[in-house]
Amino acid sequence: MQFTRHSALLLGCLVAWATLAGEPPSRPAIDAPELARLGDAAIGVRTVTLVNPAQPDVLAFDPATNTVPLRDRSLTIDIWYPAQSKASATPEIYTGELPSEGEAPPARFTIPGLAVRGATPAPGRHPLVIVSHGYSNVTVALSWLTENLASKGYVVAAIRHEDPAIGDRTRFAGPLLRRPIDIAFVARSLQMSLADEGLVDPTRTALIGYSMGGYGVLTSAGAVLDPDGPAKRVPGGAMLPYARGGAQRNAVVVPNLKAVVALAPAGGGTLAVWGKDGLTGIQAPLLLIAGDHDHTVDYTTGARAFLDAATNAPRYLLTYRGGGHAIGLNPAPDSMRSNLWDLSWFEDPVWRKDRIIAINLHMITAFLDRYVRGDESRAAYLDVAVEDSNEGRWPAELVTLFDTRSTGTTGITVWKGFQRNFSTNLELLHREPSR
Repeated sequence: MQFTRHSALLLGCLVAWATLAGEPPSRPAIDAPELARLGDAAIGVRTVTLVNPAQPDVLAFDPATNTVPLRDRSLTIDIWYPAQSKASATPEIYTGELPSEGEAPPARFTIPGLAVRGATPAPGRHPLVIVSHGYSNVTVALSWLTENLASKGYVVAAIRHEDPAIGDRTRFAGPLLRRPIDIAFVARSLQMSLADEGLVDPTRTALIGYSMGGYGVLTSAGAVLDPDGPAKRVPGGAMLPYARGGAQRNAVVVPNLKAVVALAPAGGGTLAVWGKDGLTGIQAPLLLIAGDHDHTVDYTTGARAFLDAATNAPRYLLTYRGGGHAIGLNPAPDSMRSNLWDLSWFEDPVWRKDRIIAINLHMITAFLDRYVRGDESRAAYLDVAVEDSNEGRWPAELVTLFDTRSTGTTGITVWKGFQRNFSTNLELLHREPSR
């Protein structure tokens, strides 16, 4: 084949495009533990709109009349799903924006993806995963999770909550009220509509939330809001019907729930949304993931306390020692790396973000496969021999190749699926229900 100037130009454009696009965050790095890898399915993505009628709009509260108006709430949902491959299809490049510091306009960014918009779904009914982002976050910033799980046969629906800017704390009542209501409404709606399409099995549903979304999924998993806590201070008493003893409490609970994952979840500390015993309402298996140096939501009174308080659920807590709050989003796009505020949305001061993503994907995959799909072979990845990963041992006589992954057997106590030298500074605690 003759290599013409046109061919050279085309090749140069392709190379430049690939360099500009970068690596999709859903494809783990080479040091990723075993279950982080992409699944066998191609990935499709589509966007739908759902309308929840006559919802309380607390941000439009009228103090003169002590009333909260009711308005239809329109929610945009991005849905990733296992698809039939199409070699010629162009993968999605996601666009998003996050609030800047102070009065500056929002910072915009792009993220390369693997999903193809509108791709034909793969046959079969798949488990449904509802994802709730953090305060003022956007769904596309969690593409590391949504695309990866879709490639493994999950239908992943991420809600665009459209929060007020995080810098305006006078509007905090909006996300506090809306998170669990939005999650439960979207879950119930998609359980019906996507089941009618033959795309999901509504009896196998999971929830995943990050930060404020973590508060939301814990509440929608059954954690009972304390009517004497922050719910009491929401304008017009709009949150009290959803708290303990309220007439609409079940409206924020997701049916057919098989598992819940909360990354750096809000709701503890001085916020104390569930009071002393509210987390006992969770019965679905629970995976908490947090950094023990989280300066946004306190670790000790947050995720670590939640592990002890959710006594009616089988539960795990994965801790990144030295890690902070930024464990939920993609690696920082290039456009977000010239300003520390922008960078801090995405990056942890200590841990490499691609490393966090790889470990999260490994553990979340094991957890969902076990409790949503009922694959008990995944228990070996969760019920580790040593809680402190630094105490894992690999006898010298069993060492083969440098990048061999642990089997978790024959005297090897390095966590199953991790490479020998790549399982440090982690802790995985496990508690069974006490009922």
